[in-house]
Amino acid sequence: MRKLTAAVERWPIAGAFTVSRGSKTEAVVVTVQIERDGYMGRGECTPYPRYGETPESVLAQIEAARAFVEGGGHRDGLQPMMTPGAARNAVDCAMWDLLAKRTGRAVHEIAGVKAPTALKTAFTLSFADPETMAEQARANARRPLLKLKIGGPGDLARVEAVRAAAPKCRLIVDANEGLRLDDLKALAPELKRLGVLLIEQPLKAGEDEALEGYDCPVPLCADESLHTRAELDHCAALYQVANVKLDKTGGLTEALALKAEAQARGLQIMVGCMVATSLAMAPALLAAQGADYVDLDGPLLLARDREPGLNYVGSLVEPPKPELWG
Repeated sequence: MRKLTAAVERWPIAGAFTVSRGSKTEAVVVTVQIERDGYMGRGECTPYPRYGETPESVLAQIEAARAFVEGGGHRDGLQPMMTPGAARNAVDCAMWDLLAKRTGRAVHEIAGVKAPTALKTAFTLSFADPETMAEQARANARRPLLKLKIGGPGDLARVEAVRAAAPKCRLIVDANEGLRLDDLKALAPELKRLGVLLIEQPLKAGEDEALEGYDCPVPLCADESLHTRAELDHCAALYQVANVKLDKTGGLTEALALKAEAQARGLQIMVGCMVATSLAMAPALLAAQGADYVDLDGPLLLARDREPGLNYVGSLVEPPKPELWG
């Protein structure tokens, strides 16, 4: 018989994390533990208000799945029973971890994918005025890839300031739905000039049909518009890159499936994250193997991480040890 427990945890952010739609000073996550025969599997998710999620709603979804989980239900049955999102992510990842602990086999072996290796992650610069963003960039100028949050008046000045402060860094920008089509058309050629490699989610999800037929000089990445394979037809016609996040897909199971199908359609892959601890990054790191862009810097943005956590050496993130996950 399994035992399921779930809890809300709060982890302070180092300073504040700001995007075009708001700012926060702590990461509020929900953790799931599933115990059986002396073994315990764990998962972590981040309830995201943008998708109508709260810690309370996520806990309620997990509670609704209790009988299925404690009764021995398989993660394949979890997919149709729970909607994609944070709650299913935590339960799905805990199921993977429990199976690995009980069988003595790593998750990558069970999933039939290659063993994870260390990957270089992007590092995110919060949305701010150009001078502040330049300071952030200067402090992280040795990192190989910086991700800039944009999405308001003065975006070009922000990117120019960051480029001047970190001339050797590769740059990607994330608008978090903060642009209009006219903004994008005016900004994109300038971003190309500044060496920006990628623009994430420029327009609002649900309004991105406006991108149809637009030949953007910088590749576009679907984030808020793409959660699972159900949105892939829509996004493949408008974007060149798919951002796979476990809190959107509802776990590692769907993340691996979405990644494979997106690649089969010729899309490049980014594997991203919410601001969360290493427990959330560990399964995402498995999904990120072979991705074109890796954005798993969540723990780097926190004032402290859980122990044991992932080992970050600069921007290089090493695979998790079994004590953490997998």
